[in-house]
Amino acid sequence: MAAEKEKKKRSGRGWKITLLLFFVIILGAGAGLFTLDGRHVQFRLVGSSEITVAYGKPYVDPGRSAVSTGRLFGPGTQELPIETQGSVNTDEIGTYILTYSTEYLYTTYTARRVVHVADLTPPTITVQTVDGYEPSWFTGYEDEGVLAWDDVDGDLTSFVQRVDLGDRIEYRVSDSAGNEGLAVRELSAIAPPEIKLNGGEEVTISARMDFEEPGFTVVDGTGRDLSEFVEVEGSVTPYKPGSYELVYSITNGEDTVSVTRTVIVEPVEIPETVQPDEKTIYLTFDDGPGPYTERLLDILAEYDVKATFFVTSLNPEYEDVIGRAYREGHTIAVHSASHNYYYIYASEQNYMDDFNETEEMIFRQTGEYSRLFRFPGGSSNTVSNFNPGIMTRLTGNMNAMGYQYYDWHVDSDDAGGTHTTAGVVYNVTTGCAERRTSIVLQHDVKDYSVEAVEQILSWGFRNGYTFRALDLTSPTAHHRIAN
Repeated sequence: MAAEKEKKKRSGRGWKITLLLFFVIILGAGAGLFTLDGRHVQFRLVGSSEITVAYGKPYVDPGRSAVSTGRLFGPGTQELPIETQGSVNTDEIGTYILTYSTEYLYTTYTARRVVHVADLTPPTITVQTVDGYEPSWFTGYEDEGVLAWDDVDGDLTSFVQRVDLGDRIEYRVSDSAGNEGLAVRELSAIAPPEIKLNGGEEVTISARMDFEEPGFTVVDGTGRDLSEFVEVEGSVTPYKPGSYELVYSITNGEDTVSVTRTVIVEPVEIPETVQPDEKTIYLTFDDGPGPYTERLLDILAEYDVKATFFVTSLNPEYEDVIGRAYREGHTIAVHSASHNYYYIYASEQNYMDDFNETEEMIFRQTGEYSRLFRFPGGSSNTVSNFNPGIMTRLTGNMNAMGYQYYDWHVDSDDAGGTHTTAGVVYNVTTGCAERRTSIVLQHDVKDYSVEAVEQILSWGFRNGYTFRALDLTSPTAHHRIAN
C-alpha cells in the first residue's frame, strides 16, 4: 500500500516535470521568434516632418500615429498612445519643435516634427473712394487713395506703388517677407470736352470797328464748365473785309480738343451819291465844338440853314453843344478825339481807337452813331508819311465799314494864312463861284470864321445857291491820297 502510494507520488512529479519542460521549450521558442521578429514602434507623420505654417492662423497638427511592427508579424492593429512635447505659437514668427513619444516593451520611442511659423499672407490693399468725386478729362483722374495693411509689418500705405495703365490703375506693395499685395481700380473712360461755338462755326459780319466774340461753351463728360481753360488763336480785323479763322482749343497736356470758327467780314454798302438839282453849298466846320459854336448855331438858325460839324473832344466843356446842333437838324460827323497826327496815324488801331472815342461822344449827345467823317488834315495829308501807306489803308478800311469820308472843294484858309472875316468871306465866295456844288471847309473854333458865315449865306442866297448839310448820299470831295 505504501509502495503503491510512493509510486503514484513519483508518477505525479514526472508529469509536472514533463509539463514544466514543455512550457520551457515553448517559452524558449517564443523568445526566439520574438527576437527574430524584431518588434519595435513605427511613427507615422501626416505630411512632412518639417512644415511651414502661416503666421496668425491657428496651428492644427497634420496628424500622427504609432504602431508596433516587426519582420515576422508586421504592424500591429492597435495604435499606441502618443504624448506630445512642445507647442507652436503662430502669433510669433519662429521655428518650433514638436516631439511625439510612446512606451512599448519597456522602451521609449520618439519622433519629431519641425514647424516654421512664417509670414505667408500678402498685405491687403483697400481701394478708397471719395463721395461725389468724378474724374475730369482736363485734370485726369485724381487718385482717391488706398490703404495697405500687413499683419506683420502693419501699415504699408506709404510704400504702395501705383501704375496707371489707362483703363485701370494697379496698386502693389510687398511686405518684409516678400509677399506682394495687389489691388486694381477699374477706370471708366472719361469723355473729352465738347466745344460748342455760339453762332456756329461760320459767322458773317459787316465790317465794323470792333469784333464781338459770339462766345462758346466747353463742358466735359460730367457737365463741368471748362471755358476758362480754352485758348483762342487767331484774330479778326473787323474793319478789313476778308476771311479770318479763330481756333478754340483746350488741352490736358496729352490730348487736345479744338474747333475752328471762320469769320467772314463783308464790306458795308454805301448809298449811291445823289447830285442835287440846284447849285448847292455844303458848309462844314472842323475842330469844334468850342466857344463860338453856339454863336454859329444862332446865325444858322436865323437863316434856317443846316450845316455839318466834324467834331472833336478837344473842348469837353462844350460837348453839350453837339446835342443842340443835332436837335436843330445839323449833321454831326466824326473828326478826331485828339487831333494828334502823330498818334492817330501811328497805326490803324490808334486811328480806330481815336475814332471810336469821338463816336461815343456823339452817341452820348445824339443817341446815334455817325457814318460821316473827315480825316484830320484831309485824306491827302502828308504829315502821316512817317507811317507809309497808312492813308491808303485807312480810306479802304473806313469805306469797307460803310463810313464815308469828306474832304473839301473850297478851303476858307481860316486855319492857314487868313485871320480876318473879310479874308474868309472872300476865299469862300470866290471858291464857290467857280463850282455848281461845293463842300466848304471852315473851323468853328475861329471867331472870325464864324463871323463870316452870315455874309457867306447872304452872298449864296443872292447868287441862287442852296445850303445843305451832308448825308451819305451827298456828293463827296475826295482828294488825291498822297500816302
